[in-house]
Amino acid sequence: MRYDFDQVVDRSGNLSAKYDERVKKFGTEDVIPLWIADMDFKTAQPIIDALRRRAEEGIWGYTARPGSYFEAVRDWQSRRNGWAPEPGLMSFCLGVVQTLSACVQLYTPQGGSVLIQTPVYGEFYDMTEFAGRRVIENQLTERDGRWTVDWDDFEAKLREADLFLLCSPHNPLGLVWTEEELRRMMELCLKHRVLVVSDEIHSDLIFHGKKHIPTASLSPEIAANVITGISATKTFNLAGLQASTAVFPNRHMKETFDRFWTNMDIHRNNAFSVTAVETAFREGEEWLDQLLPYLSDNFDFVVNYCKRHIPKIKTYAPDATYLMWLDCRELGLSSQELHDFMIQKARLGLNDGCAFGRSLNGYMRLNAACPRSVLERALHQLEAAVNTL
Repeated sequence: MRYDFDQVVDRSGNLSAKYDERVKKFGTEDVIPLWIADMDFKTAQPIIDALRRRAEEGIWGYTARPGSYFEAVRDWQSRRNGWAPEPGLMSFCLGVVQTLSACVQLYTPQGGSVLIQTPVYGEFYDMTEFAGRRVIENQLTERDGRWTVDWDDFEAKLREADLFLLCSPHNPLGLVWTEEELRRMMELCLKHRVLVVSDEIHSDLIFHGKKHIPTASLSPEIAANVITGISATKTFNLAGLQASTAVFPNRHMKETFDRFWTNMDIHRNNAFSVTAVETAFREGEEWLDQLLPYLSDNFDFVVNYCKRHIPKIKTYAPDATYLMWLDCRELGLSSQELHDFMIQKARLGLNDGCAFGRSLNGYMRLNAACPRSVLERALHQLEAAVNTL
């Protein structure tokens, strides 16, 4: 079937965090919400149909997870990424963030250190600090418009680290790590005996002919040192159903992880996520293959609009995710001034760049996963606001 991603769906008043938490997040409802990482598109029709059938059953008690569930995860990874992880080494988790949080607590010592590469998803900071661990930053560097690893600093920081949280593909920069980059990072981790937890939640959202390489697929030696977090929720806009998969290198680590969650009686899918996830991976490919070019065109629209009408704001089309990194430094505003400007003048709800790297100033993150007409209105508002400066 053909999907209409130009359709504007009214999500206000349906308990969508993206819309109904605007006052909490921005102090006003009068902003176009382009912040939290979910999409303003209806998901694939086979998922909707399967959930409708499940809803009509009318009984949603404790729900078993069939063997076919993790087999669907394996088959999807094999088909899309050439990686066939063993279902017996997979575990259910509420989300990839929860997976990373548990791994920090379970596989690092009290007072230990966790290495992250900034700018990066702000939860990498939060979950580490909440667990009483120390954050170590390897700051990515921008050269000729491309963000790269500071390799000398990366190795130096590994000497202090107990665990490395890798974001692959990278949020918010939209980087797809090359095989050479991944191998170099992983070999250094092996050298310094640092466990790797790889957040690969955006691995299906890849553009411009790039190819996602699952970190654990690089070699048996590397796979033995990597825990991977993956999910259908980002790909198919199912985050509210709360389900992800953690892939472990051995049964001991899996059992430790499972025991952690079982002790809180969290070990089952809910009645709808078990249906949605398996249906997504079995029948959702047609929808995704139509979504990706639409998102890519959205990126190009934003890039071209900024070049022509708002040249003081620099951006680029990311190779992954649906999140765009805006360089607003030429506006000459502090982090707080930029925050206020976007809300009060541009009437846009974006993510502050300083949430992704505490020393950053002058950046914003924009979620481009919405109908083109919404982006057009947002950029018109941004242009008008910049023109008042």
